[in-house]
Amino acid sequence: MCTPVPIVLYGRAVDDPRSMRERMLAGALYIADDPELAERSAAALDLVAAYNATSVRQGPLRRQLLEQLLGAVGEGTEIRPPFSVDYGSHIRIGARCFANFGLVALDVAAITIGDDVQIGPNVQLLTPTHPLAPEPRRQKWEAAAPIVIGDNVWLGGGVIVLPGVTIGANTVVGAGAVVTRDLPADVVAVGNPARVVRSLDGEA
Repeated sequence: MCTPVPIVLYGRAVDDPRSMRERMLAGALYIADDPELAERSAAALDLVAAYNATSVRQGPLRRQLLEQLLGAVGEGTEIRPPFSVDYGSHIRIGARCFANFGLVALDVAAITIGDDVQIGPNVQLLTPTHPLAPEPRRQKWEAAAPIVIGDNVWLGGGVIVLPGVTIGANTVVGAGAVVTRDLPADVVAVGNPARVVRSLDGEA
């Protein structure tokens, strides 16, 4: 573990013995320009580059790289390159999922994806946040909140899921929607911000 660094916030010293990675994983303010975090990110980006360079004919190699990159990946799951992450190790994705081209999963906090999830092209799962106040933002402080995608969810092309959002099982999110708050199970949601437009409860 790297040595904790002095923390200055709003021009004042803050007594916090945690490393920047420990602060990040706890959802606290942290600074990403930290040697330990930089090394972990660089290793992830190397794996991503190798993964994105594979062809569909290199299925076993692609699977091996994905297992090295992610925290967990279920059987039968496919993610089409290009694929982008911050760390990869904070992403857990279930079985039989499919993600089309251009998935961006910024996993500063945990991203948990259930089984049988369908993800359209150019979807963004964004856990990072930045302070609204200008001074800590100028000092490069940031934080994150986890994202949870339930079983059998369908995210249409270009959907953006913001930090801290949970989407319930079986829910469909229409193309281009921006999900700013939790969505329940068994609904269709569309728009910016995404809003529920119908229920799927009991549908065949």
